[in-house]
Amino acid sequence: MPAILVTGASRGLGLEFTRQYAAAGWRVWACSRATAPELEALAAASPTVTLARLDVTRHAEIDRLAATLEGEAIDVLLNNAGVMGGRDFAAGAGADQAFGQSDFAAWELAWRTNVVGPMKMAEAFVAHVARSSQRKIITLSSMVGSNTLNTSGGLYGYRASKAAVTAVMKSMAIDLLPRGILAAAVHPGWVRTGMGGPGAPLDVATAVAGVRQVIDGLTAAQAGQLLAWDGAILPF
Repeated sequence: MPAILVTGASRGLGLEFTRQYAAAGWRVWACSRATAPELEALAAASPTVTLARLDVTRHAEIDRLAATLEGEAIDVLLNNAGVMGGRDFAAGAGADQAFGQSDFAAWELAWRTNVVGPMKMAEAFVAHVARSSQRKIITLSSMVGSNTLNTSGGLYGYRASKAAVTAVMKSMAIDLLPRGILAAAVHPGWVRTGMGGPGAPLDVATAVAGVRQVIDGLTAAQAGQLLAWDGAILPF
């Protein structure tokens, strides 16, 4: 049975990844800072889902979980946990990330969650991934972090964090490919979640199904790329 570890599993994309992978017969380690009724119900109904408390900004928690899972093979490490670094789109994101309105404490949280978190997770769980048959490390990034595609400005903290983690995944792909591990950043689209807001064009189930196809078909040639949920390669 293939296995996946998902961070940020209590809501939105993370919850749907947990649901879809469990339905597909995967062993799922569903990790989140705090549990949620929907996630608990899913775990209760799915014998292959195991819940774990994990805050990706707390490195000691990551190390403890990695030690707890020592000897386990994790086919896909999915770094899904992320924050806006300010208000979510549903709450009017943008105004609090406009020039002159920077909340640098929120910037720091975005950096620790969106950039350092995935890097620490990869270093802590690389042995688990190497032990598996699929050997993939995936981080959800965003086209918002692409310098080439930025034509609207703003969203300074969020853009910077997503640009940085895309660069992290590029270097990781180069470093881990000789070990047979494929690493990549994936843009899940603008999705109707608590973060994305009700005006986003993509529903959660469609976005997650698309990302799953990208992960399933990931090749060495795609490692290090910024891939969209529909399989397109996006420019940095």
